[in-house]
Amino acid sequence: MALAQPDPAASASSLLPERIAPPRGSLATTACMETLQVGYLHAVAAAAGCSLAQPFPDHGIDWHLSHSARGHTVDDEVTIKVQLKATYQLAPRPPGPTFSFTLDNDHLIKLARTPVSVHKILVVMIVPRARDDWVRASHDRLALRHCCYWTNLAGHPVTGSRRTTVRIPTSRVFDDRALCEIMARVGAGGRP
Repeated sequence: MALAQPDPAASASSLLPERIAPPRGSLATTACMETLQVGYLHAVAAAAGCSLAQPFPDHGIDWHLSHSARGHTVDDEVTIKVQLKATYQLAPRPPGPTFSFTLDNDHLIKLARTPVSVHKILVVMIVPRARDDWVRASHDRLALRHCCYWTNLAGHPVTGSRRTTVRIPTSRVFDDRALCEIMARVGAGGRP
């Protein structure tokens, strides 16, 4: 019995043509970045079992996340406030233990206030510069690029005249496990 060998010319012509991206919408890149980070936040909150609420008007805080668990001692449900920011000016996987991010002083004052009854965190997303690189889909996953990092700025001083640079720890990747750990600490009466 002879096995037929594929014809290289026929194989090349049977390949799917390279996908040409249709034109993207004209929404401003910063608005698209905001939408992308909201999608990331929703995915993390869903995996962590948290509910989300968007305050209206927002008064400088984008989202409230609530978490119910039997292990919480201060209440059966605890809430944190989240301020989202995004940048494409940093490369993925920033080297070193921290990276710099600059905030308007008005935002920092709100995030740094202490003491508080509801803790706040800043979540910074590093996105690729090109929108073509933001999302990758395959049959088994949808990947949002690149990553979100979080920090608690309670007590952070204002050092600039209009803007202040803060340091974001690269060890604090914002994912579902990190969010559950944050909520566990808050649920025990501690800080995020």
